Amino acid sequence: MRDPRFDVLFTPVAIGPVVAKNRFFQVPHCNGMGHAMPLAHAAMREVKAEGGWAVISTEECEIHPSGDLTPFVEARLWDDRDIPALALMADKVHAHGALAAIELTHNGPTASNLFSREVLIAPSHQPSKYGYPTQARAMDKADIHDYRRWHREAAVRAMRAGMDVVYVYAAHDLSLAMHFLQRRRNHRTDEYGGSLENRVRLLRELLEDTREAVGHRCGVALRFATEEMLGPEGVELAEARDIVAMLAELPDLWDVNVAAWYNDSVPSRFAGEGAQEPFVDFVKRTTTKPVVGVGRFTSPDTMVSQIRRGIVDFIGAARPSIADPYLPKKIEEGRVDDIRECIGCNVCVSGDNTISPIRCTQNPSMGEEWRKGWHPERIAPKHREARVLVVGGGPAGLEAARALGQRGYEVSLAEARRELGGRVTREARLPGLTEWARVRDWRLGQIRKMPNVATYLDSPMTAQDVLDFGAEHVVIATGCHWRRDGYGRSNGLGIAALGGAHPPVFTLDDLMDGRWPEGRVLVFDDDYGYYAGVAAEALRAKGNGVVFATPDDVVGAWGGYTLEYRHVRKRLAALEVETRVSVNLAEADARGVVIEDVWTGRRESIACDAVLLVTARLPDDALFGELQSRQDAWRDAGIGSVERIGDAEAPGMIVHAVYAGHRFAQALGTRPEGEVAFRRHFHHASGQA
Repeated sequence: MRDPRFDVLFTPVAIGPVVAKNRFFQVPHCNGMGHAMPLAHAAMREVKAEGGWAVISTEECEIHPSGDLTPFVEARLWDDRDIPALALMADKVHAHGALAAIELTHNGPTASNLFSREVLIAPSHQPSKYGYPTQARAMDKADIHDYRRWHREAAVRAMRAGMDVVYVYAAHDLSLAMHFLQRRRNHRTDEYGGSLENRVRLLRELLEDTREAVGHRCGVALRFATEEMLGPEGVELAEARDIVAMLAELPDLWDVNVAAWYNDSVPSRFAGEGAQEPFVDFVKRTTTKPVVGVGRFTSPDTMVSQIRRGIVDFIGAARPSIADPYLPKKIEEGRVDDIRECIGCNVCVSGDNTISPIRCTQNPSMGEEWRKGWHPERIAPKHREARVLVVGGGPAGLEAARALGQRGYEVSLAEARRELGGRVTREARLPGLTEWARVRDWRLGQIRKMPNVATYLDSPMTAQDVLDFGAEHVVIATGCHWRRDGYGRSNGLGIAALGGAHPPVFTLDDLMDGRWPEGRVLVFDDDYGYYAGVAAEALRAKGNGVVFATPDDVVGAWGGYTLEYRHVRKRLAALEVETRVSVNLAEADARGVVIEDVWTGRRESIACDAVLLVTARLPDDALFGELQSRQDAWRDAGIGSVERIGDAEAPGMIVHAVYAGHRFAQALGTRPEGEVAFRRHFHHASGQA
């Protein structure tokens, strides 16, 4: 039964000629599948429509070969042959009463044209954005005319594909419509440059063109960034207020955010729920048209507050809709406690940036809806009775126990510590990672509802304990530990100089277990993930001086895929952490350590009182190994299988552990079909998948 406080979330809202059934709006988001995997893409969007979202949007959709985004895989509407793939998505969405939206774009100098080999175009002559050794040429009047025509033709194709809402895209520093607004990209002296009115001219024309072409059938949305955090070089809030006032009633919907993408989809380490409100709250006061905004909303109370206070009309979401495609339905059915809340780790973003199908730490079914037939809420029941013992209550073990319990198996979960969650619980105590505890909390909440799942704390298991337990299937999810010998990506033989009395060596395990170094600490990052930056922040909070050193050429390279990199660098600079890149640890000396430039071999002594190694990890797989060595005892013990999963098999990120637990639960008792464990797209001469 729905809480009456949330009724406002389920009132219909008109978007021009179409009506959204409620206020839940999945804004455009990338997914790494796009035009290359249309069946997988459509299935992913369909699950969200099934889960109650009123509007389901595509990602960026290329409208012309001169705006080719290769290697990134987005949507595409170059010509009529692209219509069927998008029609597939629209049909799937419509089947559940939702509206389908499409975000049309030409990315100008932020495209690549690596596939099309067309010359890049831009408001003015300028380099391409992403480091390709090319430049974009300035568009002349004929180019502007062509661009408007391409956009109009793509809008018509979108309507023919069944789309209900057609976007004009002017956000994230990723579209010509926005580039014409920016002083740093638009140096024109004609009617499309100079004054604000002139720089807005093309955006106005695109909106008018789109409305004229499809406005009788489709709602016309404008996705607009109100602030770029770049000062006068970018779109600033004061200027954005004027732009909104100039165009107030022209679109049927305002979709507002901040730019660039790393300021919009900020990881939870650096921004909380609703952080964009100060940058978008003026829009609804300026227009009579509905407004959608984002803020990684997971709390229904916050959503209601946004609407009651007149900030937005629609609750926009990308990441929360990925973590829980059924979020609206759970609120509607009074199951708020069942919401699988986004943790803001941005692993979903990494799918687009690594050109691979989207994945999610909280929702292991994301991206696997068509490939593996997985569903975020449903799972096949067990084929027969069986008792399963899960050893280890970290993210892999918790997800395995939860999903096995959902299938109906009798499950026992044994955890050696006095608390569940494993690495999730421990990491969540580090700076900025509090929300990561949601991985544990949601699974515990589900497990507590299952009478067939029993949990045991403070229960370390020996091999004999396992043999005596009487389970038919045993799952080893005992995690891993950080190495102390310096072995990592750059030091295949470890670092022999470390290990003496001075300087003492610490790892992240020490910090998470409450053992902290004193004085000045050198954090050595040969992992390149998020851990070393978090460790440096934690040490500074304790009052330690910190030097951050890495053999890599950048700090925390993985953060480039998750939109963390800039925020990490700013945070470390604000905390006065000294950063040294392209250096390795060579030896210890009386002052601390000696670092060596990886390119020149030049050495330098660095004073420090301790070294914190963030290098590689080793699986805690001794129990698995012992059980394997005693397979002759399995039959008498009634054991049919022993498997290891998650970090106990191969240390990785939390997303890998959760996926491993879910995969085990899905596979138990089923026969694999073929050597490839998922479906693939095959394209034929007809152009159809």
